[in-house]
Amino acid sequence: MSAAVERRAPAGGVAARANGHHDARPWDQQFLPAQLRLDDPLRTQKVEARLARLVLGGEVLRRAGEVFERELERGLKEQPSSLQMENTYVPELPDGTEEGVFLALDLGGTNFRVLLLELRAGDLVDQRVKQYHISNALRLGTGEELFNFLADCVLDFLTELGMQDQEFSLGFTFSFPMKLHSISSGELITWTKSFKCSGLEGVDVAALLQRCLRARRLRVTVRVLLNDTTGTLVAGAHMHKHVGIGVILGTGSNGCYMERASRVQHWEAAHERVRDVCVDVEWGAFGDNGCLDFLKTEFDREVDAGSLLATSFTFEKYIGGKYLGSLLTSALSALARAGLFPAAPAPDSLQTAHLSLFEEENCSGEVSRTVAALREACAADVSAQDALVAQHVAHVISNRAAQLVSVCIACLLRRMDRPHVAVAVDGSVFKHHPRIADLMHKYIALLAPHHPFSILGAEDGSGKGSALTAAIAARLAARDA
Repeated sequence: MSAAVERRAPAGGVAARANGHHDARPWDQQFLPAQLRLDDPLRTQKVEARLARLVLGGEVLRRAGEVFERELERGLKEQPSSLQMENTYVPELPDGTEEGVFLALDLGGTNFRVLLLELRAGDLVDQRVKQYHISNALRLGTGEELFNFLADCVLDFLTELGMQDQEFSLGFTFSFPMKLHSISSGELITWTKSFKCSGLEGVDVAALLQRCLRARRLRVTVRVLLNDTTGTLVAGAHMHKHVGIGVILGTGSNGCYMERASRVQHWEAAHERVRDVCVDVEWGAFGDNGCLDFLKTEFDREVDAGSLLATSFTFEKYIGGKYLGSLLTSALSALARAGLFPAAPAPDSLQTAHLSLFEEENCSGEVSRTVAALREACAADVSAQDALVAQHVAHVISNRAAQLVSVCIACLLRRMDRPHVAVAVDGSVFKHHPRIADLMHKYIALLAPHHPFSILGAEDGSGKGSALTAAIAARLAARDA
């Protein structure tokens, strides 16, 4: 379990602590990245001028927060918005009474997982997991073929354990944009990542899975349909009772939070006794309607134009691990064209892992691995000074990503207005970037100064969170019986 680190913002929001030292700069300037320091002051000035649009001060972030809040309100009221604000119908979080053996399915990438988890008094006491590879043919074939394959995997898994005749409740993590109709039903809005199966328009994916399981005479009931973000919230709440926000910061990005049921317009199920409900923001598409165009740089436009889904997932392209390496390549190529960097990196030669590496060396004052990576990517001689330029570009891009995800979290903290909220975060960027967590702590505190919070790393929301949500659904069903 990751330890939760609490950050209390200063009362006035004017000064913050960075690295244990009081930051006396005006509030607006405390968001700025560290300055580039080269032996050549003129080159330094020119590089920083070329990257200036990527550097955001507090007032720009405040404006982004106001736009996010406006889009959020519109989405909740089912008015046109770039935020889907999907009602997940998950009305409560783990309370320590979860009991039983549950199945969980995790579909979101090329590897599909089947899990069996045993809970006693809310604690996970046993877990079995098996991975199955989903071929390219299945990812691009028909929906029926894919879901029959998923059901075959469940049958194989249970047969291997000698449990194919037993009765189970199942949580299905389906990490694609959905329109949910209840806690256990919903239809696909659009495929993302490397999936593009035909024939699923308007189809209830939970009902389709249920039909495929029944065809194999399995006594398995699909209790919950959710995505990995909701699963992260639930898994985090199992670790820390104050968790109220779940965030994915990995290849893509998204957030969800516990909203007052009375503020949510869209309901397709009885909810008279529901006080709070988890709302899936789907913030990857924030700005798809043009409301964030004031943030867009030439580098963002280049990355967007080269992406599979151009003009879509605008916000995700600022902060998602799938795109940060491309932003790094775009910015270094622009500097090379301006004669400020030795050569443009080859397409796809720099990934988000390189951005994290450059940041890691930047933190420790080293350049050797940065130089080696750049020589390979650019096929040119790269000096220590050139490496410092690349490290600065990586830092500016990382800083902006931390700022923008912090804008969303700070807005949710202000909206929830609780004495303390813990934020559960999962994803490769959060786990592997050397300073993104510290930057998020700093910026959330500056943007929501009167709202104490903590951030904790949640593990396996798509597996453990799915099973826990199935346990919650089973508890609710027993209560209503």
